[in-house]
Amino acid sequence: MKKNIIFLLSIIILTSCSTRKEIVYFQGAERLQGMQAAMEFEPVFEVNDILHIKVTSQIPEVAEPFQMTMGGRASTGGGGQQNNPALMGYMVDIDGNIQFPGLGTVSVAGKSRTELEQYLAGEIRNYVTDAVISVRLLNFRVVVLGETGQSVVQVENERISVPELLATVGGITYDGKRDNIMIIREVDGIKSVGTVDMTSADVFKNPYYYLKQNDIVYVEPTYRKVKSAGFITNWQGLVSIATTAFSLIILFTR
Repeated sequence: MKKNIIFLLSIIILTSCSTRKEIVYFQGAERLQGMQAAMEFEPVFEVNDILHIKVTSQIPEVAEPFQMTMGGRASTGGGGQQNNPALMGYMVDIDGNIQFPGLGTVSVAGKSRTELEQYLAGEIRNYVTDAVISVRLLNFRVVVLGETGQSVVQVENERISVPELLATVGGITYDGKRDNIMIIREVDGIKSVGTVDMTSADVFKNPYYYLKQNDIVYVEPTYRKVKSAGFITNWQGLVSIATTAFSLIILFTR
């Protein structure tokens, strides 16, 4: 009987512990030595994106026809408008276009920031030879759910990786799976699902390593956390049940 109790307690202790493989990030990091850095990532614009586009010139007056401030398009209201990106930029319509002063309809969906800047520069320099174009995506955000805490992360520099996102929200709890982080992504109205394994150094080669605007990141709970939501909430509960069962066995076998 004593051996059975020791065996039972050993199983409980072992099953309640996390292993190094479950917790440690970037295992096999020695493989990173000499690895070529991931290619430059730049998100492409999509329907409902909001763009801030600035045209500058050494002679500001000649660039004015291509500014949002022309034609009554400026945000001239109070401070509340300054907090609303839709009132400070061009929203990409359902057809993937924006209405740009001086040029009219401009197709932007599917273009990266660099591509759009180059396109606009080519068009505007027909009128303003020294025009400099700056484009920014105002509503780049990522939704995070699961064992990290729930939050919507606004990304200012239009570029964020999964490790950077996790660091922003405080990391993954001990009850979260690090090897199966789900990324839900929508491109041209079609959803796709990918997974990222933060416990492997190969994460740096994962096509979902860099996030796109409006991605949903979900950190699934571990089996231990799922079981804790049931009748037996933790390993202390199991020990308590085992102790009670042992006491009953002793009581009825005397």
